[in-house]
Amino acid sequence: MASEWLKARQTKYAAYVTVYILVVLAGVAVANILADRYNKSFDATSNKRYSLSDQTIKLVKGLKQDATITYFNQSMRFREGKDLLDQYANLSPRIKVQYVDPDKDPQLAREAGIRSLGTAVVRIGDRQEQAQSVTEEGITGALIRDLKTSVRTVCVVTGSGEHQLDDSERDGLSRFKNLLTKDSYETRTIDLIQKAEVPSDCTTLVIAGPTRNYEQPEVDAIKKYVEAGGRALFLLDPPLKLSHSEIADNDVLTSLLESWGVTMNKDLILDLNPVGQLFGLGPQVALVSSYSSQPIVSDMKGTATGFPLSRSIEIKSTDKTNIEKLFGSSSASLATSNLSSDRISVDDPKNKKGPLTIAAAGTYNTGKDNLQGRFVVVGSASWLANGYINLIGNSDLALNTINWLSSDEDLISIRPKAEENRSVTMTRAQLSFVGATCLFVLPLAVFLTGISVWWKRR
Repeated sequence: MASEWLKARQTKYAAYVTVYILVVLAGVAVANILADRYNKSFDATSNKRYSLSDQTIKLVKGLKQDATITYFNQSMRFREGKDLLDQYANLSPRIKVQYVDPDKDPQLAREAGIRSLGTAVVRIGDRQEQAQSVTEEGITGALIRDLKTSVRTVCVVTGSGEHQLDDSERDGLSRFKNLLTKDSYETRTIDLIQKAEVPSDCTTLVIAGPTRNYEQPEVDAIKKYVEAGGRALFLLDPPLKLSHSEIADNDVLTSLLESWGVTMNKDLILDLNPVGQLFGLGPQVALVSSYSSQPIVSDMKGTATGFPLSRSIEIKSTDKTNIEKLFGSSSASLATSNLSSDRISVDDPKNKKGPLTIAAAGTYNTGKDNLQGRFVVVGSASWLANGYINLIGNSDLALNTINWLSSDEDLISIRPKAEENRSVTMTRAQLSFVGATCLFVLPLAVFLTGISVWWKRR
């Protein structure tokens, strides 16, 4: 009787169902145990919008001492910051996260200077910084300010038609200034015409596209600064001689760069690569996607940058300097020496064919231990201006350059990506077509398919 029961069909089906249920329950139990022990997530967005950036990962994993992030909010609202702060805690055992309810512990909130809910404070050792926002940008910025004990000042030269630091128009550098502030740099402008001397508190000097000639005393001041161990970024546009735009040759300044091993050619690069058209760029904007292994650009593989109105440069190391190429134009580019006409022939036999070097980085041997001058030269200035700095990877390149010049190599990386606008824009005709298809064509197709199936089966 027992053997017949075991062989019965109902018994087999019941056994199968029982085994399946046990397997499913076991799988769910294991998944819950793993989820409780390991906080892992998968970011399916195209630009990894909800993942921590390479800069943050590098910074956190390189911590030499413990850091505590304290999040102040009401207990019921801790979840608002928990997802982000847990990502920091999972990166390194040196990151500790605390959650404090100011209503329950007002004394601790008062000591931390908390004035509003939803505030995070980052403490490393004796230094404490309040995050400007509970975002990756805010938390990482507070970590940087805790780690950087010395003041780092970027000085932008003015007085000879350069791009202006506080100018919010298309040619201004106000967005560049905001990026520097978020990376905990102070900024100021200096006028070498009024006083031909670079202040000693300038960590990095920026010459951003002068349109008029520098005089010898100004250039001598820059030379003295770099050769004594200073850091400088030279952004020099081609000397165009158009009726609506004329840029001086600046021979005294370019002669200084040539003595260091960087020759600024008097030409204009035209990029004929059709890929640039996908970004809405014309041939006057050189699109770069290939970089050297120099620290400024080593992390930018796969990131494009654009350089409007670029000139080519030639480099060679000297007995005092070591020069490295950063990047150049594509093989589909060319350089014309016709700088006084809007009409340029791409078939002119005098044109130089690409690829052509656009930017280089160099070091100057001061003869002193642990003290070297550093300089970066780019044959374009407008890529740093408001109109282009948000173009693809330009902002990353700008900050990486300042980081290297300031000896902040630990900050060199790709910054958090802005949210992409992936909305679909349609014309009225396209919208009408989509509406008609959804409301009439598809339902009619389903109805006719059903009639067809019914007719065949009848």
